[in-house]
Amino acid sequence: MPNTGPVLIFHAITPPCYRISAQSEQTDIVFHWPTPHLRAMKHILLSVAICALPTFAQAACYADYKAKQDTPLRLHYGVARIDGDCSISVAANELAPRLAQNGWTLLTVVSVFDASGLDERKASAGAHYLAF
Repeated sequence: MPNTGPVLIFHAITPPCYRISAQSEQTDIVFHWPTPHLRAMKHILLSVAICALPTFAQAACYADYKAKQDTPLRLHYGVARIDGDCSISVAANELAPRLAQNGWTLLTVVSVFDASGLDERKASAGAHYLAF
């Protein structure tokens, strides 16, 4: 009988779908892994992992912006994390409703950047650093 994969020896009764052979004078039951099933499962899991990879590998995106409040007129510069694509238009679409919930109007998105640009903007953003 050819060896088709890992073999475990059990002293038990198994369903008839598994091949059984005697290994010694003592009657041992040999369980041969159902390799075609495991190979198929391995390929399915690998495919799912590869499809999910782009969402996990997407780098964090941040935007710096300018916003205002009326009566009395107040302006602020801030930095916020963006969940969608790292573009100015997506950042503007995400930030406008977030700011509006707190009474602010988005004036402009200055730029979008990755995590490497956070430290240089932290002091300028002050209280509005990752606040929205």
